[in-house]
Formats: sequence, structure tokens, C-alpha cells
Amino acid sequence: MEYDNDRLRKRRPRLETFYWVMLILLQPVTAAVTMWSSYHWTWPFLLLASLLVFPGYVMYSRIMGPALAIKGRWWFPILLSLFSFLVIQAFLWCVYALYTKMITTPFKDYFMQTPAHMVREGWWGAVNMAFSIVVFYVRKGDDEKDLLDAMQKDNTFFKLRYLRAQLNPHFLFNTLNSIYSLSLQRSERTADIVVRLADIMRYLIYECNEEKIPLDKEIEFIRNYIEIEKLRHKADIRFTVEGISTGLMIEPFLFISFIENGFKHAMDHTSGEPFIYITLKVGNGQLVLNVINSTNADLEVQAKKMNGMGITHSRSLLELLYPASYDLDIIQTEKDESRTSALRIRNARERLENLYPDSHTLDVILNKSTFTVSLILKTYPAC
Repeated sequence: MEYDNDRLRKRRPRLETFYWVMLILLQPVTAAVTMWSSYHWTWPFLLLASLLVFPGYVMYSRIMGPALAIKGRWWFPILLSLFSFLVIQAFLWCVYALYTKMITTPFKDYFMQTPAHMVREGWWGAVNMAFSIVVFYVRKGDDEKDLLDAMQKDNTFFKLRYLRAQLNPHFLFNTLNSIYSLSLQRSERTADIVVRLADIMRYLIYECNEEKIPLDKEIEFIRNYIEIEKLRHKADIRFTVEGISTGLMIEPFLFISFIENGFKHAMDHTSGEPFIYITLKVGNGQLVLNVINSTNADLEVQAKKMNGMGITHSRSLLELLYPASYDLDIIQTEKDESRTSALRIRNARERLENLYPDSHTLDVILNKSTFTVSLILKTYPAC
């Protein structure tokens, strides 16, 4: 599993630059606090000394920081601090010796002012350590946040793949049942249904593996499914597409479960001729699916069917892909009475809010003999 670290690589130079700028700005403050003498070479020496604390920066930000973050190793940072302080003192002593010789200042001044130098350099080392630790924890927090974001994104991707894998066998199971029924009847329509199933299999295997696919392909997939159902059932089945679908993208398999659900309800209808009317409307930046089918079941039975495998997976897909909450209303009307049951679906993962900023609407309406599903989604143009 790979994660995108480009932002981390860009951030590190900014942290390093911030560190050095802050050290340079704090040099006069350090000199004032530690009561440095007024030699005219103080400022150049401080600049040179700031270069020498770079090993200390590396030590504190790359070694001491992780040590502080590990419980039970409190002694290690203390020893490291003492060691780094002695190393810095030794470097500064050598630099002071070379520098004072170049400007003809007596070398013995360093030893005469050793206590003052120790205080000054100890303060400077403390400032360096504090900034190094801050930089370490800032980097550590940002790295952990980016890693968590990447893991959430990958988790969502694999969850979508899992849901699609669940949808495919579910649909194929129903289709194979249709072929089996026709074969038992020795129907001449069996060849036609096999050809359409081959088209559907090609779609499932080769054409729907992207995050989004052309809406035209999804519509053709739905047409093939409906034609298979027409061959199987004696019912009034209509499928209408309104508007221009060319150039639009959609998540695969969002509609098929609702259509399957409509056929299941319609074919269970025992009084009168069953019917199912499917309309797909494209326009005004929206995609509207309406499925109206006959039914004679009551609210409780229909509610149970709405919790079947196909509808449950569609809910999960919608929840992942469209972050705003939606209302699922199941309404049954009989005479002058009505009952409403609302199911609130929680907000989807925050990681996908930037990808899918708009809400979707799913309404399910059940009256005495009709079951209606209405799904509204925002359309996405092809890149």
C-alpha cells in the first residue's frame, strides 16, 4: 500500500527554514539576556556559532524528539543533552580560538570569560533544543495526520470494491435464475437472454472497474437487465430515458438494486396485472431515477424487503459517495390514514467531502397498490 508523501517532502524544507530564521532573529535577544560584552565582532561570531549548532538541531529534532516520545527512556534525553552541550562547547572553543587569532584578540579572553560564555552558550543550547523539539512534534503530528488521511482514503476505496463485489454475484444470481426458468420451458428466447447476459458480463468484467464510468454504459447495462426480465415475466415493463446522457459520469451499480427491488415487488403482486415503470431523467445538473411498481404488501413487509442485500449495499454506496445525510421515507396510505417511517442515515466519511460535496435524495413511497422509489443525484461531467 503506497501513500502520497509529496506534501511531506514540501513541508520539511519550510520547517528547516523556519528554524534557521528564528535562530537568527533570536541572536540579539540571546546576546542581551546573557550580558555579552560589546566587542565589535560579537555579531559575526554569533552567526558562525549558529552554524555550529546544526548538529545539535539534528540531534534534538531527529533523535531526542523520538526518545522523548518513548515512555521509559527519560534518562536518554538527559545524557544526550549533556553530551551535545559538551560537543558544542568544544566546537565553540576551537572556533573562538581561530576567530580571535584572525582579529588579533588575545586568546586568553575566552578562558577569562568562561563562566559568561558557559551561561550564554547554555542559553543558546536551550533555545536550540526547544525549537528543535517543537519542529519535531510539528512534523510528527503532520506526518500522522497525512498517514491517517491516506489510510482512510484507501479504506474507502477497498470498501467500495467490496460492495461492488457483493453486488455483482447478487445480480448474476438473479439473472441465472431467469435463464434457468426459460431453459425449463424450452423457450426460444433463451438464446437472446444468453447474448444479453454476455453483454452484461463484459460490462461487469471489463467496463465497470473505474471509480466512475460513462452514464451511457450504465444505461445500456440497465437496458440489458430489463430486457432479460421482460423475457422472463409477463408484466407491463417500461424503461424511459429523458434528456442527454452523453458525457456524464456516474458510480457503477447505483441503480440496479433499486430496479431489482422494483421487479421483486411487482412480481409478488397477485391482484391484477403487475407493472413496473422505470424513468431516468437527466437535466439541470441532476440525475433522477424513478421506479414505480405494483404491490399488494403492507408497510411491514415492504420495510423488510427494503433491508434486503441489494438495497443495503446501495445505501452503503450512497453513504460513501455522497457525504450529506439523506432521508429515507416509507409511506403507506389506506383510506384516510397514513403512516410515515423515517430512517436517518448518518453523514458519510469526512475524507470524501471534498470529492462529493453535494447531497442526494432517496424517497420511498408506498400506498395501497403502488411502490415508488425516487433517487436524485448530482451529475458529473466527463474529464
